[in-house]
Amino acid sequence: MTKTEYMALAEARFDALNDLHKQTDSYQYEKKFDQIWTDLGRAVLEQTIGPVPNDKRKKTSFGVGTDSYK
Repeated sequence: MTKTEYMALAEARFDALNDLHKQTDSYQYEKKFDQIWTDLGRAVLEQTIGPVPNDKRKKTSFGVGTDSYK
């Protein structure tokens, strides 16, 4: 993933983050903030390692960072 790709993902959620100040309830603010960041994290992870397979139970090997755990 390049910096440009990451910035595009983050920019897509900027308006939602900017609209959080309209929340009057701190619980709703925190809930929406968490949803936005979780969505961004999922998008970054999928962009980095690839799309989620149809069968979530099937384990596959991938080359991202695997040699650093030897």
